[in-house]
Amino acid sequence: MPTFYDPGADAGEASEALRGLAHATRTFESPQNLYGVLGDLLSGVQSLKQILDQLASAHVKNRPRAFDDQGDHSIGSKDALAAADELHQAATLIDQAEERLDAAAGAASRVAWHEVPASEAPAVARWINVVFMQGQEAGEVLDIIDADGALAGLNHLKYWDYGDETTSAAMENGYVYDAPPSGPLEHELHDGDYHLAYSHAFAHVALYRIHAVDMVDQLPDDARSLAAPSAPSRARESQRVSWFEPASITAVRQQRGLAL
Repeated sequence: MPTFYDPGADAGEASEALRGLAHATRTFESPQNLYGVLGDLLSGVQSLKQILDQLASAHVKNRPRAFDDQGDHSIGSKDALAAADELHQAATLIDQAEERLDAAAGAASRVAWHEVPASEAPAVARWINVVFMQGQEAGEVLDIIDADGALAGLNHLKYWDYGDETTSAAMENGYVYDAPPSGPLEHELHDGDYHLAYSHAFAHVALYRIHAVDMVDQLPDDARSLAAPSAPSRARESQRVSWFEPASITAVRQQRGLAL
């Protein structure tokens, strides 16, 4: 407890209290306590400035009793003045620190701390095209569907999904959709993360896979509408060597200049 009359004892107690506070503030389990701690520190800094000024004055006032170790008063008096000057300089710096601490306390007073942390920005589901086939090549998959059902055709098309490679190829080519594209006379089947769309009338099949896109990676709505076509079209046929070749492999071939 402070004595309020013994500078030596109270200085020692203040030093221990600051050491304890330095240890305690390594973590804050309750951020609601931050403003209170800042307020107490601001009061402490104001007191520290006063202490430094008073120590400087005490060095000046007691100059007649100042000597060096060899008993030279002139040297002792000079050093007492030097100490007083440095203490005044320190008080000036503390005054600047007080202004910054006061500003920090003002900002902290406007923070409303909640017990439940804000959830991170959720990922948004987008559909990427795994493979699109049409014509004779699609006919083989349609035959599987006719013989064994749509699920068998969907599982067959999964062999064209190379995971991250397929996702990257779809992203690079703009084949990313808010919902799986659907056209007239198409049949659809949803199974887990996959969506199958096929049409006997137009002789095409397409497989899509859902992909979670982080908020930081998402395109603005206007940019996405320009980047992603509304549905697979015959124009994509020129981008692949074969519709049975996975999109990821075609992308690599094109990047290396190997596409025909």
